[in-house]
Amino acid sequence: MHVAGLNLFEFPARVNQRKFMARLGDCYRSTTELRKPFAHRVAHGALGRFGPLYWEHDPDLDLDYHIQHSALPKPGGYRELFALVSRLHSTLLDRSRPLWEVHLIEGIKDRQFTVYTKAHHATIDGVAGIRLLEGSCSPDAEAESDISPLSMEALELYREQHGLGHKSQDAPSEFDLKAIAEFFKAQFDTSAHFLGVVKDHAAAWLGLGNGLAVPWRHVPHTVLNTSVSAARRFVAQSWSIDRVRAVSEAAGVTINDVVLAMCSGALRRYLDEQGGHPEHSLRALVPVSVRQKDDVESPVAISYIVADLGTRHEDPADRLETIVESTRAGKNLLSDLTAREASLYATLIQTPLFVANMMGIADWFPPVSTVISNVPGPKEKLYWNGAPLHGSYPASAVFHGFALNITFVSYDGNLDFGIIACRQTVPRVQRLIDYLEQSLAELEEIV
Repeated sequence: MHVAGLNLFEFPARVNQRKFMARLGDCYRSTTELRKPFAHRVAHGALGRFGPLYWEHDPDLDLDYHIQHSALPKPGGYRELFALVSRLHSTLLDRSRPLWEVHLIEGIKDRQFTVYTKAHHATIDGVAGIRLLEGSCSPDAEAESDISPLSMEALELYREQHGLGHKSQDAPSEFDLKAIAEFFKAQFDTSAHFLGVVKDHAAAWLGLGNGLAVPWRHVPHTVLNTSVSAARRFVAQSWSIDRVRAVSEAAGVTINDVVLAMCSGALRRYLDEQGGHPEHSLRALVPVSVRQKDDVESPVAISYIVADLGTRHEDPADRLETIVESTRAGKNLLSDLTAREASLYATLIQTPLFVANMMGIADWFPPVSTVISNVPGPKEKLYWNGAPLHGSYPASAVFHGFALNITFVSYDGNLDFGIIACRQTVPRVQRLIDYLEQSLAELEEIV
């Protein structure tokens, strides 16, 4: 359940690359006052593994363990880089330590280096990861900073730059305690909106959902829905947002709908290569951020909708129409909910996935086919001490029954795709890169 980001930089002109990488490592190690939970480890209560988990401060934090320096063997191309990231993403995080690692990787062609940051999903989500990136870089190519991106200092600076103020550290007042009591009472006293959502969800199970897709209903079994091994395969590629936007504007749909249609066409081609696409369409779990605008500290704040990818249709226009119908139904479902109610709905959606995993049946009766996630990133080019950031590629999690995950980040005019899969059960996943391009070209042709 760890996720990661691979940030690709280019060395500034006329710098000593060895000294520059040493400076980058020193920057990450420059503080022990890390923002929560980067200095915290998981602790068990009295019930051990069967009870609640807690964050506790790690008094023996070893930054040299968490921050590591690697170099690719020559010729240092993207093939070698993806092979290294695949291996790094295949290993569990040490549960006795804080649940994160940073790998500084040099030796990449065209004077490039990368920062691969890996963390358990309990510590971070996509939006929090992007804000971590924004806090460590600057839109000013001349800006200089040696503040650790993981430090409290970097967090406070980010809040100040974005006018978000500071959280009060005062002891809770009687009013605060009453508010907390009302919050817990509200957990058992949901609004009519949320009850209406549950009703719509139940109706979808009976085929009365007006395009709303729900877990398990008509979800086919494919090679994507198998038990996973420890081995991972990571590939990445970028596409111009202008190309995708041109299709979205011509078709009158969102950019996210077009990307889902790209994935739909690519997965249909991939399954045909593996022996044929199923009768029923694939379903994708699509995370939706419910983070408040001024919330920069919550590690995870997401809800979900389920998208019908329309892979049963040969015509890409029919696939796009099916996707739009299901995503609009899902968004309409969430539109009237508060952030708390949306989080409750996320629990409703996620529960089948985790129950299926705990019972060991996710690869027999998959609740959904795959996960496709969109993370909005910075619109302007960023730099770290003069080094331009060329791309930010996500690597998410796969687990039993869900052997493939596609996540993309919008950054500086591009959509940066990161695809992670089980190496053994989803072979030749790199072909999805070609199929995504073919699918986009197909969509451009029909509009």
